[in-house]
Amino acid sequence: MTTNKTPDFGAAATFIAGHARVLDRRVFQRLFTDGPATPVRDAIAAYRNDDGGFGLALEPDCRVAASQPAAVEMAFRIMDLADAWDTTLVAGACDWLAAVAPAEGGATFAMPSVADGPHAPWWAAADGHPASLIQTGQIAGVLHARRFAHPWLDRATEVMWERIGKLTDANGYEMFGVLAFLQHVPDRARAEAAVRQVGPLLFDKKLVALDPDAAGEVHTPLDFAPLPDSVARPLFDDATITAHLDHLAAGQRDDGGWMFNWPSWSPAAEADWRGFLTVDALRVLRANDTATALTSL
Repeated sequence: MTTNKTPDFGAAATFIAGHARVLDRRVFQRLFTDGPATPVRDAIAAYRNDDGGFGLALEPDCRVAASQPAAVEMAFRIMDLADAWDTTLVAGACDWLAAVAPAEGGATFAMPSVADGPHAPWWAAADGHPASLIQTGQIAGVLHARRFAHPWLDRATEVMWERIGKLTDANGYEMFGVLAFLQHVPDRARAEAAVRQVGPLLFDKKLVALDPDAAGEVHTPLDFAPLPDSVARPLFDDATITAHLDHLAAGQRDDGGWMFNWPSWSPAAEADWRGFLTVDALRVLRANDTATALTSL
């Protein structure tokens, strides 16, 4: 699917070189200049703690040093998309997840240690240490994509199926976890049925902004279905996807980078997110055959 707008790849590369953290510069090299996988893996490893988990602001809005499920999710996601998968790092993080898992399994939204360091105001541990659809679904989805076996994943998968079967309400972030899980879980017939069941929640609960110019902290069709093979892509017509691809391409700022639409609470977090999201915008646009400037790379 091709959009009518082409981002300035050179300006984006300059922005990344001048503003992004080392991790995102290495991911950019890996995805767009045939860079090696090892530096991505090594950059991820720098965020690893002795307990096997990840922290230290790998998730930019959660800057506490202690291990957090959100940082594990980002570590797995980046290693997967950059094809820099390291089974030793992954196994250690899964062991940590199993050691701190809620009683029913899976992963909680945030560990209580989130309060021990700088963090965005929306990062807080939930009372009772429950499993989170957000973290459990996103982490389990990547592990299923990689066919990585671990006891934590077995229990997390049970949690997700049980929660999805009863799901009648959700917020946008919870739907990210649900859809990430359904994208890769091996039981494809069950996953496709579940998408038909929960997909309408995006519209019934007004979780998705169909208007590309919608203001504020909104989630777009490309947030839920960024790639042509995303399980939620059939929920949106071609015209809607094209309009949002146009809007994404046009969202490049004068400095060459992209900006997020949620509150900025820390200059460091803002800089980290902008580097990450600039790489991700280029990735999504290229995957949708959007940018002529990217297709030659």
